[in-house]
Amino acid sequence: MKQKYAVVILLALICASGLTSFRSYQATERIVAEDMAYALTKALAEQQSDVISSDTIRVFNSYLKLEQLRGNVVLAVTTRQERLLAGDHQSGNRLAACYRSDARTGLRCEARCSAATIFLLSDQRPASILWTMAILWGLYCFWRYRKQVPLMVFGGLAYSEHDGRFYNTMGKQVRLTPMQLQLMEMFFRSESHQLTKTEICDALWPKKDDANDTLYTLIRRLKPIIEAHSDLMIESDRGRAYELKIK
Repeated sequence: MKQKYAVVILLALICASGLTSFRSYQATERIVAEDMAYALTKALAEQQSDVISSDTIRVFNSYLKLEQLRGNVVLAVTTRQERLLAGDHQSGNRLAACYRSDARTGLRCEARCSAATIFLLSDQRPASILWTMAILWGLYCFWRYRKQVPLMVFGGLAYSEHDGRFYNTMGKQVRLTPMQLQLMEMFFRSESHQLTKTEICDALWPKKDDANDTLYTLIRRLKPIIEAHSDLMIESDRGRAYELKIK
């Protein structure tokens, strides 16, 4: 799978988890607002004065259907004229709020619930599963990306096994012919960075009886390219072997 497709899947999982979480929050917000509106209406119907007392709070809590709301709702007298069921903003926090008036006492009350309480009441399990999948997929993408980073670096030259190319210290690709590329890969894979003539000829020209002249030409043309793009040089060991070494 290409890296861009993996990133697209990651973004899709993040969007899906965020949308699922928000929808669950909105659904819970409506339920909370309706429950507070019901409890507030019942409490005001039993209210005998224009002062909110401990009895008012007790009665209000007794009519709340959601037990988790009890003790987490703010009940206060308000001078607002509009009637809202949800989505009120104050002090930078999103609150579920409802307003009710009592014609008998002239009392106009407001019930509010914080966004944190609503979030804790909402069912975030589906969103959590999607978030977990997104995190795991993100870790996989990171691991996959790390595998694509050049694994072998020597003398200012890096070889990427992912794309089979060489890069200099500036990250620019070093242009090599297929035969030069294969020889350089052999040098990098050798622990000593040294290869005998036999090893090179058997790998590059297995069907050629005498490849000494071809090898000489290959090395002669490869040397200036490597020296121009790195701190490396190719040195001959009395014609029997070649070594890639730091200048």
